[in-house]
Order: sequence, then structure tokens, then C-alpha cells
Amino acid sequence: MSEDLGYGWQGDLVDLPAYLERVGHDGDVAPTPATLRALHRAHTTSIPFENLEIMLGRPVDLALDAVQAKLVQRPRGGYCFEHTRLFAAVLERLGYEVVALAGRVTLGARKILPSTHALLHVRPPDRPRDEPGWLCDVGFGSGPLEPLRFRDGEEVDQDGWGYRLQRGRTVTAWSPHTVGWELHQRGPDGWVQRHTFAMNETFRVDFDLFNYFVSTSPHSPFTTRPFVQKFTRDALYVLDGTNESVTYPDGTTKRYAHTVDDLPDVLAKDFGIVLDDADITRLTDFMHTRREATP
Repeated sequence: MSEDLGYGWQGDLVDLPAYLERVGHDGDVAPTPATLRALHRAHTTSIPFENLEIMLGRPVDLALDAVQAKLVQRPRGGYCFEHTRLFAAVLERLGYEVVALAGRVTLGARKILPSTHALLHVRPPDRPRDEPGWLCDVGFGSGPLEPLRFRDGEEVDQDGWGYRLQRGRTVTAWSPHTVGWELHQRGPDGWVQRHTFAMNETFRVDFDLFNYFVSTSPHSPFTTRPFVQKFTRDALYVLDGTNESVTYPDGTTKRYAHTVDDLPDVLAKDFGIVLDDADITRLTDFMHTRREATP
């Protein structure tokens, strides 16, 4: 067995039939743009975004066998590093060219934020090098439904959800020409910059580093409360702590307030996440303890 040097996404270790069944894809798997669009949509609408492992007191394991066991074999989800790790391996197995990228989630913020998001730059094989590749973002939780072409300023409408990729420029005193890309999402009040990223290749070992901060740091937004999303063509379901919202493509939103003890049923009904009895106890204990510790 040759030494694993950390390159690539270990596509040869993917249980492809199990993955395709999990996301409900029974069509063509030839590495074409059409297959890429279909798989991206299937993945995004089938596997939820969630950070519950942190609340359950377990590390977020990015080894491919662990990611497959959680996202494919069990009725669970994950956050961006887990989703992107899995999707990269699947695409590599099918023959696509896959390069991982690291993004800074801004949601309109102007200050510099850390790179805590994972994306993929994907090309079908044997395409002309001057042909734009595709941005795959299956791990954000709120789309896009399908990948976006790297075409500056192109706006796309996907079943009423709007997205736009455009070139960006970060100007600083020490790096006046840092050119990257920005992903914008259309909201009720217009376009909002969702995240920025440079076209610098990121590797599995980098995912491990980013993942450690996101899953353990008190400065991470994901270590303080459950944050769960389920995206469909018709609605975006979000659970933030005990508060749930359902947003529709036209921007209208319904809001619901739940109790801690409601959470297991809400997770199963609205997000397709089924916890066993031991994990239900861990989750509710975390939430009750957190509330008691909050002034």
C-alpha cells in the first residue's frame, strides 16, 4: 500500500451505490455538466446541514469512512467540511477534476473574517482549458441548488432562488492586488455578499485545521447552539437554537418558537434527522445546561 500524501479526495473509497441511493439519484453518472448539476441538486436537497455532533460532545471526524457513515448510512447531516469532503470524493470517483477552495463567510459584513467555509472548483474531464469551470457549494445549507459557472457577474435563478458569482478585490496595505471571487445571494432587500474566496487550492489537511477551529473554538458560531438547515426547491428550513424559520423563494418567512424538549421531534419532522435515545438526552442536557449558564 502506497503512502497517503494528502493529495486528492480518496474517491476510490467511496461507496458510490450507497451515496446515489442516499441522494436519490438514479440517472446518468457520466462526468458531464448535466450529471454535475443533477448530483449537486440531489445532494443539496437530500442531506441536511447540521452541527449537532458538537452539542453531542463528539469530535467532527473528516475521515471519509466517518463522513460516509454519518451522512450516507445514517439519517444525519453535517456542516460544510463534511459535505464538501464527501462530494469531492464522489466527483473524483466519477472522473471530474476537483479543486477545493476556502471561503470567508461575510453575509454582508465589511470586516475581515476567517476562512471557515469549504467550496469546490470542478471541471468535467477533457474540457477546453479556457472554458469556465463550475463552483460547487453543497455545504452552506441554503443552496445554491445547482453549481454556478465561473462567469463574472452572471445572475442565475434556480426555482426562484437567486445567486450571482462575481470577481472581487480585497485591497489592503500589504496586498493591494488580492483578486478573488464573491458569491452573492438574492434576498428580500436585494443582493447580499454571502462569502468571498480566492482561487488557491486547499487540501484535506487544511480542512482538518479549519474544522478544528470551527468545532472547538468559543469564537466559532457553531459551538454555542444547534444550527440546522434543510434546503428544498420550495423552502429553506432553519433551526437556530430553539427558534425555527421557514423561508420561501419570494422572501416571505414564517417563524416558530420551540422548547428544548421539542427539538428531537422538530429535527425528525422538518430536517430528517433522527437521533437515538442517548443522543436525545445529550442534546437536551446541553441545551438546558447552556440556558442555566446564560445570565
